[in-house]
Parts: sequence; C-alpha cells; structure tokens
Amino acid sequence: YACLVSCLFLFAFWFASSPAVVRPSSGGVHGQRSAVFSREQARQRALYPRTEKIEVVLHGPGLHGTLLIMNKGVSTPHSCARHLTEWHVKSSALALVDGEPWPLHKPLIQSCSLSLLSFKDKDPSLVNQAYWRSCAALLGQVLEDAFKDEYSVELLGIPELPVTSGAFCCDFVLDPQLDSWNPSEESMCSLIRGAQQLIHQDLPWESLEVTPSVALEVFSHSRCKQEEVEEKAAKSNNGTVVLYRCGDHVLLSGGPLVARTGLCSQYEVTAIHRLGEGAWGLHRRAQGLSLPFQLEAHHTVWRKLRSRATKLVSEDFYWLHFKFLKGQCVESCIQILTPLFSCLSSPTKKRLGYY
Repeated sequence: YACLVSCLFLFAFWFASSPAVVRPSSGGVHGQRSAVFSREQARQRALYPRTEKIEVVLHGPGLHGTLLIMNKGVSTPHSCARHLTEWHVKSSALALVDGEPWPLHKPLIQSCSLSLLSFKDKDPSLVNQAYWRSCAALLGQVLEDAFKDEYSVELLGIPELPVTSGAFCCDFVLDPQLDSWNPSEESMCSLIRGAQQLIHQDLPWESLEVTPSVALEVFSHSRCKQEEVEEKAAKSNNGTVVLYRCGDHVLLSGGPLVARTGLCSQYEVTAIHRLGEGAWGLHRRAQGLSLPFQLEAHHTVWRKLRSRATKLVSEDFYWLHFKFLKGQCVESCIQILTPLFSCLSSPTKKRLGYY
C-alpha cells in the first residue's frame, strides 16, 4: 500500500511539473508551413547553378511564332508575359505549356511552346475552372484566419465542382467548442472583407511540385492534410504533389490555380452549411460566388446568381445566356456565371436580351 501511494504521488508530481502541450497558434502554423515551402523552393532553384537558356515559342493572337530566349528553371510563363505587353501581364491567368495546363508562376525547365490564357479566350473552360478553384482556395485562407488563435480551424479540402454548380466551396471543421456556432450577417460580412483584403493585395499563387515527404513536413500539424497528401501522391503519375502558397498560406489543390488574387473582382461569401458529423468532427461547407475583373454582370443577374449560390451546391445545373451592359455577348460568361435560366422570369429574360 505504501508503495502504491508513493507511485501515485510521484506520478502526480511529474504530471503537475510537466509543461502543458500547447497547440501552436494559427500564425505559427502558417509560418512553419511557409518556411518549409521557402526552403524547398530554394533547394530546387539551386539545382540550376549555371544559367542555361531555353527557347520558348509563343502562340496566341498576334504572337504566333514569337520566340523568347529564357532561363531554364528560373523563368516562368509570367516572366514571358513581362517581355510582351502590360495587357498580357495583367490579363493572363493561366498558361498552356506544350498543351498542358501550367501555373503562371511555375518555372519552365525545358524548351517549349507557350500559350497565355485569359478569361476572354474563345474557349475559357480551363481558365474558368482554375478561377473557381482559386476562389475556393481564397475562401479557405480567409476561414483559417477568421477565428481567434484559441480556436482551431481544419480545412478538409476543396471539392472539385464545375463552374456550373453555382458556387465554389471549401469544407472545414471548427474547434469542438464552436459546434453550436452559426454565422451571423456580421460574420459573413467579416469573411467577405477578409477576402477583399487579399484581393486588394494582389498576391501571387506560387506553385511548387514536391515529394510526399516534404508535403508531409509542411502539414505536420494536420493529420487530415497528411492523409490528403498521401492520397494525391498515390494518384500522381510521378508520385509527387503540388503545393501553392499565397502570402504565408500554403495549400494543396486538385489542379492549377490562376496567377494572382487580384484577378478576382466581385467576390462574396454566400453561405455556410452544416454537413453533419464526419471523421474529423462537425463538417461544414462554406460557399461563395465571384467574377473576375475582366467580366461584369448586371446587378439583376448578380442578385439572381447570389441567391442561387446560397443553396447547398448539388448536381442540378442550369444554363443562362445574357448580354453585358455594353451589348457584347461573351461566350465565357456562360461558363463563369451560374446557369440560372430556369430561375428567371420571362420579363427578366427579355430585359437581359435572352429573347
């Protein structure tokens, strides 16, 4: 009995004197992830100690056959755009390198053909999907920074939804202490302001292809993200994963993102839905709606789009055709804006030029 009492006393003393395990703050986690990203980025750049030249053949209106001599492993499609005009720098959202989608800030590693893509191309489907994905990534970044440090926010991922779904979205789990939380109108406005601040900063989305071990180190504080890394690496042809960084926020993405946050214009967080209990806690889905700066929507159309974007995104899609205020019919608008033909009344359709 005396031995048992002594053991219990020693255990209590050890437990009381041991330092408490403190969960790192949101800023600390972001700093650690960004530091690992920067370290790996520097390591990859050091793989090209000598300046080697590559030939980049440009394709596009007025550019066919234009040849640029660029630096291997250093120059990016954005670097190529800077050798052209200010319009190319500002309007380019994504690139095609040898026919494959390529982030604008990803270095070129061999001679290639290059096409710079914008929202007003004849076929903007690749750009539109990258834009939708980027808006969802921006929403996730806002959510991670929206709550006090004592409350954890776990991003579960960005569902790969088509533009025609009506809203981009980001799934997340809040600290269990906030399970009863429901966003107020003020909270939604605060999230929108957070997104608008990032848009105003015009931050680039930097791209970095890494091995799973590096990605696991980046997300060492998130078991959920580590599982996502393992899943993406298993599906990758070369066993790597692609990371993106915006400011100090590092994320995984299911595909390429557009060049920078400043390409967003109208941006709203429209709803936060409860999805129910899941593996990581109470799953929620934040949804939003946005248009790029190159496109404009009449306020009547935007109001309809916003109303549709508040509903939980589903597989029911509709198509909308309408004209811009200037009277110009833009095909890309059909893909960027939620198809809500069935939502409009006949007078509204006529006023928007559908008939």
